[in-house]
Amino acid sequence: MTLIVNGEKRVCIANTIQELLDELGIESKVMAAAVNMNVIKKELWNSFTLSENDKVEFLQFVGGG
Repeated sequence: MTLIVNGEKRVCIANTIQELLDELGIESKVMAAAVNMNVIKKELWNSFTLSENDKVEFLQFVGGG
């Protein structure tokens, strides 16, 4: 399936957000995930099903000041 992940087009075999994180080798330090501009709660990452051409954004919060 083709997804847009953090602005980059990728062909993936993952069906859920958690599977996508695993496939991409992204550690669970990700604080938020959004699919098509909708934030998906972390407790749903194992069950939220991705669809062809979804736009997925993985976000980490960085402190500063």
